[in-house]
Amino acid sequence: MKKGILSSLLTLVFVMATLVACNQAEGDKTATDATDAAKTAATDATVTPTDPNATPAADEVDPNLPKTTMEFAEMEHDFGNINEGDKVSHVFKFKNTGKEPLIIASAKGSCGCTVPEYPKEPIAPGAEGQIHVEFNSKGKPNKQTKTVTINANTDPNPTRLTIKADVKAAPGSETGSQTVTPEGGQIKINPQGQGK
Repeated sequence: MKKGILSSLLTLVFVMATLVACNQAEGDKTATDATDAAKTAATDATVTPTDPNATPAADEVDPNLPKTTMEFAEMEHDFGNINEGDKVSHVFKFKNTGKEPLIIASAKGSCGCTVPEYPKEPIAPGAEGQIHVEFNSKGKPNKQTKTVTINANTDPNPTRLTIKADVKAAPGSETGSQTVTPEGGQIKINPQGQGK
């Protein structure tokens, strides 16, 4: 009877060792399969700009469009001295100097105070167009330099236009020169920079 129990225990130990070994091998295979699946998913999720099936974002140029060139009459405009709060605008004129239609995908100002308007329709080779840029100087005292970035099917791309202004601070604005003077036990702020 002792031999039967001993034999049964040895058989049980052998079966359990075999099961553990099989499960461990299956676990390794499962882990390898999961790693391979993750790598495949990451590769599939990566879309390169030259992928012919990729859809460009609304403000990007389709990389499959034929390239052209554009030439501006000026790339920079200086508004000179303006007063804080003034809204000023300028028109940048350009010409499609290439042999393919010019398609502007987007024109963006470097901040919300600079708003460009651009042609949404293709510009034929040899034809002219314009980009209207408005600058709102409210809250923008002192020297200002802003850019407009144009994304189009041009080579090179993008193109950047620059506007400049020297904005005189509005009287009473927090950015103007202020003098603090005591008056009858009270402190008075004079925005003109003169004590009273």
